[in-house]
Amino acid sequence: MEKYLTFENNIGLSFNNKQLLQQAFIHRSYINEHKGTELEHNERLEFLGDAVLELVVTDFLFNEYSAAEGRLTAYRSALVRTESISAAARSMGMNDLLMLSKGESRDEGKARDYILANTFEAFVGAVYLDQGYEAARKVITETLLPNIQQIIDEGTWRDAKSFVQEKAQEVYAQTPDYRLVSSDGPDHDKEFVMAIYFGNKKIAEGTGNSKQKAQQDAAQHAITQEGWDDE
Repeated sequence: MEKYLTFENNIGLSFNNKQLLQQAFIHRSYINEHKGTELEHNERLEFLGDAVLELVVTDFLFNEYSAAEGRLTAYRSALVRTESISAAARSMGMNDLLMLSKGESRDEGKARDYILANTFEAFVGAVYLDQGYEAARKVITETLLPNIQQIIDEGTWRDAKSFVQEKAQEVYAQTPDYRLVSSDGPDHDKEFVMAIYFGNKKIAEGTGNSKQKAQQDAAQHAITQEGWDDE
């Protein structure tokens, strides 16, 4: 339990129920390999934490920004997406506490990010049960909400592909076309490079661990290239 104590010290939070803390880090795959484990996996905690997380983020955005409902929804989606939450989980040291099957332990790609995001939500659920809403809100406020300004400044809250399609049709009467440039790496952790074209003109390239993410990245670069950032 020493590693959990170190984790608690690092985040400035001491659990009353130490088993609840431990359960937040138990993945279903670990239970499948360790049938006699006393504690359950973390999926029920994740279910609870997801709801707490959405409420905290929604309350924060509603009170801090006077934007319309559609933009607030986009801000929230950007904040609670897998990449944002898994980054927060890693910064807290959660990756070192995960209890996984041997197979899952070897995967450090996008599947690990998904597990970490779910673990963060499970941890929020555990904090809520052990310490109450305000403690859970404090954790989210300190670890996840500081990302919002970067998300707004970089425009990553926006559905770049939809926005670029609207602008390309409006300005150039063209529908964007995405073409695969390259794909490298093993099947479980590939990196794709996609290019975006307006007609026969190549506008930008983007990268990602899926074609969809590479297309989004290319669209975001196209927004910058075309000077549409402030719209």
